[in-house]
Amino acid sequence: MGKDRAAQSGGKQDNRELLRDIPKVEKCLQALLAIEEIEGAPLMVVKNSVRDVLEELRRQILDGRETAAESLELAALIPIFLKRIRRELQPKFRRVINCTGVIIHTNLGRSILPDSAMHKLLEAGSRYSNLEFDLETGRRGSRYSHVEKLLCTLTGAEAGLVVNNNAAAVLIVLETLARGGKVIISRGQLVEIGGSFRIPEVMARSGAELVEVGATNRTHLRDYEEAVTEETALLLKVHCSNFRIIGFTSEVPLEELVRLGGKMGIPVMEDLGSGCFIDLSRFGLEKEPTVQDAVASGVDVVTFSGDKLLGGPQAGIILGKREIIERIKKNPLNRAMRIDKFTLAGLESILRLYLDENTAVARIPTLAMIAAPPAEVKRRAVKLARMIRRDCAHACAVDVREMVSRVGGGAMPEQNLPSWGVALHPASVTVSVLEGELRHLEVPVIGRIEEDRLLLDMRTVADNEVAIVAGSLQQVFAGEANRLSI
Repeated sequence: MGKDRAAQSGGKQDNRELLRDIPKVEKCLQALLAIEEIEGAPLMVVKNSVRDVLEELRRQILDGRETAAESLELAALIPIFLKRIRRELQPKFRRVINCTGVIIHTNLGRSILPDSAMHKLLEAGSRYSNLEFDLETGRRGSRYSHVEKLLCTLTGAEAGLVVNNNAAAVLIVLETLARGGKVIISRGQLVEIGGSFRIPEVMARSGAELVEVGATNRTHLRDYEEAVTEETALLLKVHCSNFRIIGFTSEVPLEELVRLGGKMGIPVMEDLGSGCFIDLSRFGLEKEPTVQDAVASGVDVVTFSGDKLLGGPQAGIILGKREIIERIKKNPLNRAMRIDKFTLAGLESILRLYLDENTAVARIPTLAMIAAPPAEVKRRAVKLARMIRRDCAHACAVDVREMVSRVGGGAMPEQNLPSWGVALHPASVTVSVLEGELRHLEVPVIGRIEEDRLLLDMRTVADNEVAIVAGSLQQVFAGEANRLSI
């Protein structure tokens, strides 16, 4: 089997002969199970890994791709089997290091939680709790009571409710207040966000009828007023947090819409999207409307996400007038959208940090990353560059340079955060190969490629992750990462 078999014409390998050279599954298993590294691995994982590799080899041969007979020998296949087994034993959902500079990165899990919140999650999962038990009366209680009072204290709202995400919050409010009726919204606010979440489609699912007013770039109060009929159930304002229309534009302030709704007896709703509790303009960003601003306007109901600018777990938060919130709570959809004990534990922990604004900024990672001064970010970049030059100088050119970070999560799309990071130009592999190798490590490192450089932005990297990034690069450049194709 050690020699290549040539076909009678063209000097190519005889595919039929190569297929016969592929070892049997049983023979591969026998060899693998004698290897110490395999001890403790589930037999099902080992078998499936072997079968998958052998099947890929068969497809490779049948597709006519060049295959050396030596590559089918057991000694050559063992490292490939081990690599596949290691990959299958790794959790599919796992930690990564975010070097993209995007703070609320939707694809990387959005906001990360502080240690205090994680302690509460551990406690909620490993112990019994008073999830729906009133400790004062000894009777059944409401899970929403654990955070409703906190939300009202922090925002000034009369009542509140939390569901599993903001799309659910928008849907249940529309279904409760406007099913069978008409909802008026500015044409320029008919947004689509990630995952094809479109306001018109959600409205259709709720049973409400969409009424567009104004032009794409300009909508006036009279547009709403002239569109009101006896069938109008709701006036809706959507904060366009994931895009901007600039130039010759105009939109109706929430306060004016609230006055119109009050005059005509029609409730007003605002979807704030990535609503925040703190004025972020103190960190050099443009002023973003806060949840407190919306509540103070007198709006009947406001919805926003828990895992964006708030910096908490995934949730959809609904605040507003008590009578309206009570109606929403009684909607049968609420059962399908309710949050679990982990979301409650994490959200309560985050909300308690907001009782002191400075504490919130210091301890909630999302806010801390937004607030981090460039000098602090540069210090991490310099530290990482020093480590890379010490361990990988032969393999990679390293520059410390200014970069631009983003808030992310559909928030503040036009606003940049000045940042610092390192730019890498490898000597022996392409930038795309380096980026791919870092993604396939046990703890993947995720950067971004610009101008044939791999950029690692340090705004989104914690102090205790700098050494991990440096070690990951050393591992890749030292050839310790297995680059076999299968």
